[in-house]
Amino acid sequence: MTNVEKARKRSWGAHMPEGLPVIVTINRVVEETPSIRTFYFDREFLFNPGQFVMVWVPGVDEIPMALSAPDSITVQRVGDATSALFALGPGDRIGIRGPFGNGFPGGGRVLAVAGGLGAAPLLPLAMEGCAVAFLLGARTRSELLFPEILKGCCPLFIATDDGSYGHHGFVTDLLKQVDPGSADAICVCGPEPMMVAVFGILKEEKMLERSYFSLHRYMKCGIGVCGSCCMDPAGLRVCRDGPVFRGDQIEGTEFGKYARDASGRRKKV
Repeated sequence: MTNVEKARKRSWGAHMPEGLPVIVTINRVVEETPSIRTFYFDREFLFNPGQFVMVWVPGVDEIPMALSAPDSITVQRVGDATSALFALGPGDRIGIRGPFGNGFPGGGRVLAVAGGLGAAPLLPLAMEGCAVAFLLGARTRSELLFPEILKGCCPLFIATDDGSYGHHGFVTDLLKQVDPGSADAICVCGPEPMMVAVFGILKEEKMLERSYFSLHRYMKCGIGVCGSCCMDPAGLRVCRDGPVFRGDQIEGTEFGKYARDASGRRKKV
């Protein structure tokens, strides 16, 4: 077991009953961008950065979300459940089940690469002070997530698709401004096409064995029973074997090609 893999054992927060839902009260809501909000609640959870929880919105749905801190989730409004969350405020209650899955390695020198909401699960790594650099990308300046917080934690490199802030281009371009080889682990989270581009660069540099990618797939149970998040061809369960996978583990899989919807049908990513 490598040092970065041993570091997965670290955790934040306090213990909770494994697999059982806990009702929490929302304390405050912070609007991070026009489409993203952070919901803080009245309980801290034990977790490794990159792990996820199943969030129950009463009367609507239960969906997987990464913890952005021991007492918060950072949410982008994209569907019915997240829209229902956006209608909630201080004093409202939601259910939290988890945390589940594998997190990012830590304890060594980490290079974080994030696109959009992908900065949320990577934020705790920066807060730990182990990030040698944080590469942050978004479509436009107003959609950049946590830039001021990250500036106070580690060297921050920013790219926007429209050039409204930082480098005019993609977050992958920023890899030319740093030395990935100086990091013990390269941790990546964001839209899958972005992660595929990073994957290709790191594969060419023969760095897949120390790169880690956080994957998103449709989930029902979150504990590896239902099989709804299984990946072709090996049947890797994103909820149980992931959501964070080492780069060489997902080489040759459906990663970057397709995912499945609630009915199990393939859809392009």
